[in-house]
Amino acid sequence: MKKAAFIFNPISGGHRLIPVIPLIERHINRNEYDYVIETTSYKGHARELANKYAWLGYDVVFAVGGDGTVNEVGCGLAGKDTALGIIPCGSGNGLARHLGIPMDPFKAIKWLDSSRTVRMDYGLINGQPFFCTCGVGFDAAISMSFSKAGTRGMTTYLENIIREVATYRNETYSLYVDGVKQEYSAFIVTCANAGQWGNNAYIAPHASVTDGLLDIAIIPSFTAIDVPKMAVQLFNRQLDRNRNVRMLQCRELKIVREKPGLAHFDGEPVMLGSEINIKIVRDSLNAIVPDKSRTI
Repeated sequence: MKKAAFIFNPISGGHRLIPVIPLIERHINRNEYDYVIETTSYKGHARELANKYAWLGYDVVFAVGGDGTVNEVGCGLAGKDTALGIIPCGSGNGLARHLGIPMDPFKAIKWLDSSRTVRMDYGLINGQPFFCTCGVGFDAAISMSFSKAGTRGMTTYLENIIREVATYRNETYSLYVDGVKQEYSAFIVTCANAGQWGNNAYIAPHASVTDGLLDIAIIPSFTAIDVPKMAVQLFNRQLDRNRNVRMLQCRELKIVREKPGLAHFDGEPVMLGSEINIKIVRDSLNAIVPDKSRTI
């Protein structure tokens, strides 16, 4: 029998999280799992709890929440034997979608009986772990405005994009890609371990969490006439085919910009200095995925 801890964030995804704990208690396979459920009380609490259960020798710790909860639990488990599981209940659910985990919490609980464990990579941005994406530019600005919004979900996200895009200006970046310098005036620079921001918006459609590489998506200047095609390609996993997008791969990336400013990791905004160091950490996190999950 496996020992499992479910780390529940009561504010992820709004009020639709209310029935998740009863779903776990009703549908978990008790012949397979000996489990506990913990509820977080403050920012960083999920990381503390995940670390505690890893040191207690639990087989798996489930993040029950959104991308922020997944990041905290993953931080507590990185480099340890205890596996990360996800019951997705957030707004974007980027890593869960990439791993092929069902978005319906009921289905996410039921597939555990036919799951497997993979060893995946994660990234570091100035020493802070990320598991899906990090970056600078417009997506960082949107993560900040989204974090201040009173509501969550795709509608709120799109409203913030529409409000911010009219006034946002490109920044100039020096990118040291595995030590080789390149210069860009860019709207977005995203470093992807997994392929998407969330909500099936694939910023790096060929990214893999098991290849030991970061996929770098650089979007420089573009015109309003380019936007519809780019939007379709973003959700059709074809953004790499757009002439306005540059895709690179590397193990380490240094970003140098003119002044300190916003960045983000797994959708969480953060203020960082003018120099940002990003790297991949190979094969350092166990993750529970559906047995029939596509190549990850």
